[in-house]
Amino acid sequence: MLISLKEVKKTYHVGEIDIEVLRGISENIDNGEFVAIMGASGSGKTTLMNILGCLDRPTNGEYLFEGQNIGSLSDQELAGIRNKKIGFVFQNFNLLSRTSALENVEMPLLYGSGISGKEKDRRAKAMLERVGLGDRMNHHPSQLSGGQQQRVAIARALISEPSLILADEPTGNLDSKSGNEIMVVFEKLNTDGITIVMVTHEEDISKYAKRVIHMKDGELV
Repeated sequence: MLISLKEVKKTYHVGEIDIEVLRGISENIDNGEFVAIMGASGSGKTTLMNILGCLDRPTNGEYLFEGQNIGSLSDQELAGIRNKKIGFVFQNFNLLSRTSALENVEMPLLYGSGISGKEKDRRAKAMLERVGLGDRMNHHPSQLSGGQQQRVAIARALISEPSLILADEPTGNLDSKSGNEIMVVFEKLNTDGITIVMVTHEEDISKYAKRVIHMKDGELV
């Protein structure tokens, strides 16, 4: 079991008002699954993703990641899990504009990884080839299409060989053709054994997942 959520709740305190965003989420996600999370704006999808990605903690309930209780870990331990175990892919690509695709992919290995420059280079090249960008390694983001930029972002998410890829609306800024091409990349990565959890509001994109979870008003439907 990669992920186990037990009665996870999240409440935000805004002034004197408590806003309950997650209302007791219980769900398991196995190694090797490809899960899509769907729901209207305000349903709690992003809050759930932030908790899954160790960017936030539950107010109540239990989140086990690879058997570890996330709520009991220090901020430093959470950062370690984020850096080594989880790859993030965002709607806006989040690439550095003045660096090449290769350098963008190497970014997660720059801090405290203890990996030599030569090995970083080798890994980054391998990841770019894996997402079909072997011929674009030295191009800057401005020289790449939206779909190619998202492929660079996926390669960057893979560089630390994570247990989990979290993708938040990964096709949100792409036309339908590029979006479907990106989903084929995710499909192949999942076939290779990588666990993927993706937030999307697009029905046709959710069909690439093996399982779809629907959220409404902070609960699983």
